[in-house]
Amino acid sequence: MTNTLYVLNGPNLNLLGLREPGIYGATTLKDIEEMCKEKAAAMGWSIVFRQSNHEGELIDWIQEAREYARGIIFNPAAYTHTSVAFQDAIRAVSLPVIEVHLSNIHARESFRHHSYVSPAALGVICGLNAKGYVLAIEALVDHLESA
Repeated sequence: MTNTLYVLNGPNLNLLGLREPGIYGATTLKDIEEMCKEKAAAMGWSIVFRQSNHEGELIDWIQEAREYARGIIFNPAAYTHTSVAFQDAIRAVSLPVIEVHLSNIHARESFRHHSYVSPAALGVICGLNAKGYVLAIEALVDHLESA
């Protein structure tokens, strides 16, 4: 298998840079994609970067990653707090996953404090804005290369 990571993004992240910049910042999803590709390339890895507003499509990509990737970086966005199906899919594919959130979900509304993804994830990075994705790539590659 090639040194490929999937970076999957959930609902409304296509509006980054426009949507609530006080919470999510001015960086666009395209900017984050470029940052991820540059970081991965510098480490000798490649990225498949995707976004969907649809839960089922994200699950399909998690399952697809089983065949084409060695790990997943996942920002499930609002589905974090509602999708048992994501936890099931992550457990089913047996790939390491790092959950990423731009904002600190623990400093926001109480309903955002619970994640259905976290129990199945290798780790969680939140509150560091776009930099969290870069840190997730570093951590996931380090984990995979030391395994």
